[in-house]
Amino acid sequence: MRFDVVSLFPEMFAGFLETSFVARGIAAGKIAVRFRSPRDFGLGKHKSVDDTPYGGGSGMVMRVDVLVQTMEALDGDAPPPPPPLPPGAIATPSPRAHRVLLTPQGAPLDQAKVQELAARPAVMLVCGRYEGFDDRVRAHVDEEISLGDFVMTGGEVAAMAIIESCVRLLPGVLGNADSTREESHSPDGEGLLEYPQYTRPAEFRGEAVPALLAGGNHAEIAKWRRAQSLARTETRRPDILARARDKKKS
Repeated sequence: MRFDVVSLFPEMFAGFLETSFVARGIAAGKIAVRFRSPRDFGLGKHKSVDDTPYGGGSGMVMRVDVLVQTMEALDGDAPPPPPPLPPGAIATPSPRAHRVLLTPQGAPLDQAKVQELAARPAVMLVCGRYEGFDDRVRAHVDEEISLGDFVMTGGEVAAMAIIESCVRLLPGVLGNADSTREESHSPDGEGLLEYPQYTRPAEFRGEAVPALLAGGNHAEIAKWRRAQSLARTETRRPDILARARDKKKS
C-alpha cells in the first residue's frame, strides 16, 4: 500500500515513520510513504502557498492552484505496482491515488472507513494549514475526513492517525491477526467496545482478576466477554448500541 502525503511540514513525520508497526510495515515492504510540499509549487520569491481571503476575514487561505499542482505531481511520478506480475503482463503506471482531504468539515473517521482505506492500493492525504483552503480544492479530492469535532492547526496529526490505523490492518504487520478482530469498534465485534483485559499480578492493591478468566472454561469466558463488551458499550458509548440496533431493524 502507498500513502502520498501533501504537507508543508513533512519533517513532522520523521520519528513517526521510524517507530513501532509503521516502521515494521515499511521495512517489510507492506507500505511506502511519499511526500510532496505545496511549497514546491509556491509563487514568487518566497514560494507563497496562501493568500488573503476574498470578502475579507482573518487568517490566510491556501491556494487551489498550488494544492492541485502538488496532488497532480504526486500522481504523475507514482511508481508502478510492485512485482510479481502475472506471466506475460506488462507493467502499467499506478492508478491515481484515492485523494482524502483532511478537514474538520469531513466525515468522522471510524473503523469501517479505516478498513476501506486499507484495502486501497494508494491513498493521498492532503494536509491543510493556516485558516483553511480555497473551497475549490474540494472538486479535486475524492472524500473529506475528520478526526472529530475539534480543530487543529494542520492535518499532519490526522494523516499519521490514518496511516497507523491502516498499517496495522495489513496482513503480516501485526503478530496476531486476531488482535484486530477482537478490539473496540471492530466490525467482527459488531462495533462494540472491547471487553476488559487483565494480566499478572492476579491481585493488585485489593483488586483481583475475575476468577472465571483463570478457570480455563473458554465457552464461559466467551459469554463473560460478550456481556462485558455490551455493558461497557452501553455505559460509555450508548450511541454505538443505538446505531447497531437501528442497523438490525433496517
